[in-house]
Amino acid sequence: MIIVHDTFVCKPGNASKLAKLFKEVMSDNDELVHIMTDMTGQYNRVIMVSQFESLTTYEESWKKYMENSEEMKKMQEAMKGYHDMYLTGSREIYQVW
Repeated sequence: MIIVHDTFVCKPGNASKLAKLFKEVMSDNDELVHIMTDMTGQYNRVIMVSQFESLTTYEESWKKYMENSEEMKKMQEAMKGYHDMYLTGSREIYQVW
C-alpha cells in the first residue's frame, strides 16, 4: 500500500479556506483519506492524505486529471484561484509495511 501526503504551505489566513475547498472539490475522490491542517510544527499547512494499492495505481490515478472531460472542467472551475492561497508545497510518498 502507498500513502501520499500532498502538503501546501498557505498564505496566512488561507489554510482553512484551502482545506474546505479541497474537501468540497475532492468529496468523490475514493483515494483521498484525509484533509488535515496543522496543530503543531510549521504554521499554515494543509495536508491531503491519499491511499493507493501500488505506485502503478497512483500513476494511473493521474490519467483522469489529464483528460479534458466535463468532470475535469468542473473541477478546474471550482479550483480556480487556489494557487493564490498557498506559497509552496511538497509531496511525500510512503510505502506501508
